[in-house]
Amino acid sequence: MYVHATCVALKHGRTWRALLLRGPSGAGKSDVALRLLEAGGRLVADDQTHLAKVGRALIATPPPSLAGLIEVRGLGIVKLGRGQLMARAPLCLLVDLVRPDQVERMPDPAREKVLGIDLPKVALAPFEASIVTKLRLALGRTAAA
Repeated sequence: MYVHATCVALKHGRTWRALLLRGPSGAGKSDVALRLLEAGGRLVADDQTHLAKVGRALIATPPPSLAGLIEVRGLGIVKLGRGQLMARAPLCLLVDLVRPDQVERMPDPAREKVLGIDLPKVALAPFEASIVTKLRLALGRTAAA
């Protein structure tokens, strides 16, 4: 299944865990991905992500035509180096990028099924300075659950 979303993997302990950044065009998916890359993350896919159920996990991969590429607003399409990429990663968190006034202060835990796999979901404002830290904290919560 292909989804309109950007996927980035972050190292958590000894393993890499992916989060899926969702939102309409211009919502900040690639911008957040760039900040996560700067913080040591690895790009799985930008703009389009392929999801496949493998056992009890969802594995994210890039479409072949977009592998290694990211759109950088103001620069165009940029090819990333091998050290900034990950060919596949287990999806552990859904992230909906929303306007700041749509972010709940104290939300109840949210979940969503994708291809029959139940995943945690958060809604965050993409252009806040704290987005990278918030995403690391949210991903850490998924490991504890």
